[in-house]
Amino acid sequence: MEIGNNPPLGSTSEKKTASPLSRDRIAEAYLDQIPFDLYPFQEEALLAWFSSEEGVLVCAPTGMGKTLIAEAAMFEALHTGRIAYYTTPLIALTEQKYRELQALAVRWGFRPTDVGLVTGNRRENPDATCLVVVAEILANRLLHPERFDFDRVSAVVMDEFHSFADPERGIVWEVTLGRLPKHVRLLLLSATVGNAREFIDWLRTAHQRRVELVEGFERRVPLVFQWVPDRLLMEQIEEMAQGDEQSRKTPALVFCFNRAECWRVAEQIKGRQVLTPGQQAALAAALKQYDLSTGAGPKLRQLLLRGVGVHHAGVLPKYRRIVEELFQQKLLSVAVCTETLSAGINLPARSVVLPTILKGPPGRKRLMDASSAHQIFGRAGRPQYDKVGYVFALPHEDDVKLARWKEKYDRIPENTKDPVLLKMRRELERKKPARSPHEQYWTKEQFEKLQRSPPGKLASRGPLPWRLLAYMLDASPEVDRIRQLVSRRLMDSRRIQEGQKQLEKMLLVLWRAGYVQLVPPPPVKGGPSAPGVSAAEPAWAPAVSLRRQVSEDEDESLRWELVRPPVPDSFGAGIFDLQPWELQNQTTPPVSAPLEPKTAQPGSAQPEPSRGQPPVLEKRHSDSPPSAAFDHSGRKGLLDDWLASRPDLLAALSPPPSDAQAEGG
Repeated sequence: MEIGNNPPLGSTSEKKTASPLSRDRIAEAYLDQIPFDLYPFQEEALLAWFSSEEGVLVCAPTGMGKTLIAEAAMFEALHTGRIAYYTTPLIALTEQKYRELQALAVRWGFRPTDVGLVTGNRRENPDATCLVVVAEILANRLLHPERFDFDRVSAVVMDEFHSFADPERGIVWEVTLGRLPKHVRLLLLSATVGNAREFIDWLRTAHQRRVELVEGFERRVPLVFQWVPDRLLMEQIEEMAQGDEQSRKTPALVFCFNRAECWRVAEQIKGRQVLTPGQQAALAAALKQYDLSTGAGPKLRQLLLRGVGVHHAGVLPKYRRIVEELFQQKLLSVAVCTETLSAGINLPARSVVLPTILKGPPGRKRLMDASSAHQIFGRAGRPQYDKVGYVFALPHEDDVKLARWKEKYDRIPENTKDPVLLKMRRELERKKPARSPHEQYWTKEQFEKLQRSPPGKLASRGPLPWRLLAYMLDASPEVDRIRQLVSRRLMDSRRIQEGQKQLEKMLLVLWRAGYVQLVPPPPVKGGPSAPGVSAAEPAWAPAVSLRRQVSEDEDESLRWELVRPPVPDSFGAGIFDLQPWELQNQTTPPVSAPLEPKTAQPGSAQPEPSRGQPPVLEKRHSDSPPSAAFDHSGRKGLLDDWLASRPDLLAALSPPPSDAQAEGG
């Protein structure tokens, strides 16, 4: 592989470096230490990275070796002494990359302390050359240039970059792309997407950044998909574990979509024979080195002894690491997990098993989206061990019972006169199982649809979140940079215009409620309004921080949270602590140390809130300020509840159409 005649690293017009190493030298050194032959796709991506001045977008299915490209950027940073960020969307993935990069740094002749970790409430070696962070951490730093210097930053790697299209958190990647200094080279690692060229064109026009595109399409290990209509999950797992090393279909990942289901399924599998005697003895010996005495440890230990692990955000990190280590050593046959393991965490398996392909709360489940499905499918097949990977999907157990009943029923000839067979038929008809009206079911056709579905597209989804607006106003009152963020979103011009109108209405709502001062203020009715505003000064200073957030069916991540500032009681409560007033029955997200409306003295009437003012809230003292999450993912936020009680303000705040509406769906 030839690299070409490249200049010393970092020698762009924006930033000079004293490093004597050229990109050619570093590229050669990196290639020399790789102990295996590269695939053509990897060679092309490495060539692009070491040749590019501004960045590379790498799109390929799971299992294609994209991590090797990311490691090249870290190798480069360590050899030049210039800082590189490695971002991921999940805390668990961030912690795993941190451990992996520390081990690599030592192998490359550097110290483990040259790799650092920042995840919100955990900081390890924060001044290191290579910093592994959750995506929100980098965005937060870019929004505060007065506190975080990017002059010495040479590169940013964004792993799992297809998260850009996430309706809830995709805005984080948009903010980062918009604020990243031009001298910082960008490496974007994504699953296969349907509009990669459209995205790099948008990046060039919206952010004046030219990145090269490298795409890989063929998996190293082909996949075999199988619908299993007549077998219950426990039977399927036991069947997969039979045979010799070459013929059995384990190790396997069993994907569930909530944590309670993970434990329930693991307990069911525990009673089945999934280990050989040799595996069982080796596993028992390996478990002696681990302390599983606290929390869920004893329960997990019993599962591990039977060859079954559990991996999700509710499991302590130290226990997750034990599951990962045992699985990687091929001592576990099964790991029951949530989608955490579809997001790049290194737990390669021969097979993937899907007990269901529906996601969501009971009664409102929907077919999983194609992007999530392909991420899960991609975990099957280990390039170093397997010639093929297997993806098994099972129907609802009610449908399995029906399939078994039908098989027995169909064995009886339709025109039989045999009294024994006729009696057997009548008995079968009497005991015919039925679907429940309270359950949701899925089909083989839906599973096949997921296999055929094209990859998702990179696009801006969802409205501008209230809390991001507050965060950006907290960092700077300049409104133009928020308008600029909206104007650069990856969506059609009509939706961008609607987004700008939405922003102006949001500013007007905050102004009319008395929480910001618009500069200049909106004129009287009939004149121009918020579009002429240049600044939105908070009437008091809101505090915004990053908080860990864990949902029922996903791993820990970070979210921007709005935190009540220490203000005098006369200020009342801030907009970020508003409780529902008239709509007491509305759903309200949890609030730590909640604040309540002031109550009247016994015998007196409850005072009405004055029009145009939110309810006055009593201040409670606590060691940490309470937080209120204004979630734009479908749950009603506290601000939304209060606005619902104010139709005059609500009328000024009509949200833009959903993605489905915008696309004619």
